[in-house]
Amino acid sequence: MMMSGGSYTNIDHHGSVPAVPDPGHVTVKFADSNLQTIPPSATLGKISGGTNPPRDADDTFSRPVNGTDESQSGGWLHRFTVGAYKPYFDVDTSDVVERIKESLFPFRGTFTENTANNPDLYGPFWICTTLIFVAASIGTFVTYIAHKLKKQEWNYDINLVTWSAGVFYGYVTIIPLALYVVLKYFSAPSGLVQLFCLYGYSLFVFIPALCLSVVPLEIFRWVIAGLAGFMSATFVALNLKAHINSAGERWFLIVVSIFLLQLALSVVLKLYLFTVTV
Repeated sequence: MMMSGGSYTNIDHHGSVPAVPDPGHVTVKFADSNLQTIPPSATLGKISGGTNPPRDADDTFSRPVNGTDESQSGGWLHRFTVGAYKPYFDVDTSDVVERIKESLFPFRGTFTENTANNPDLYGPFWICTTLIFVAASIGTFVTYIAHKLKKQEWNYDINLVTWSAGVFYGYVTIIPLALYVVLKYFSAPSGLVQLFCLYGYSLFVFIPALCLSVVPLEIFRWVIAGLAGFMSATFVALNLKAHINSAGERWFLIVVSIFLLQLALSVVLKLYLFTVTV
């Protein structure tokens, strides 16, 4: 039964309703896609925290911090911030002690290899600072005793502090910088911070040497100064020898110059710090 125009109409149950084609039916055909499947790149970006871009072999300030590129985000301006140098002061006391011990055994020549991945500036800074105060205090004490034994008037010499600061801070800064330029010129570049680290720890042997200079024997002071200078020079020269070999035929001249320069430092210290004049 079907309702039409408000009345009901009977439909024969034995009949059939012909199918009416849908005039709105449209056949859609999809063209073949030209898209290509590109495999993921092996190099991941900084957001995904994967592989970092390659860095220069002697890029001193490219040491990563916890696997990030934070040190490179600010470019050259970042190097003038405290954050750029923070990783080089993040070192354990045990590491500093081990490096000090290694500096007292100069013939090993493994210091540069052991500190290649994590050179620090913490140890060199405090070694130089300790040397300044030890040199000033020991020098003051020795001159005071010498004046009292001869019953002469004694005056404190403030120049000991300023002179010591200039020598130690200046030496551990200027010499590595000059060596960095020389090695760069001879195509044997080394990390600048690694050179600072090496030269800083090489000065530790002068701390006990200065303490022993209180012995009032001039020949003993010369022996102590010479021994400390020889140990320090051997430590620097042997640790740089393997690296400087790549500089060609002039590597020997460079190593000898490094050795003699370190010996010259010990002579200067002997003449100005290990010598007591009344």
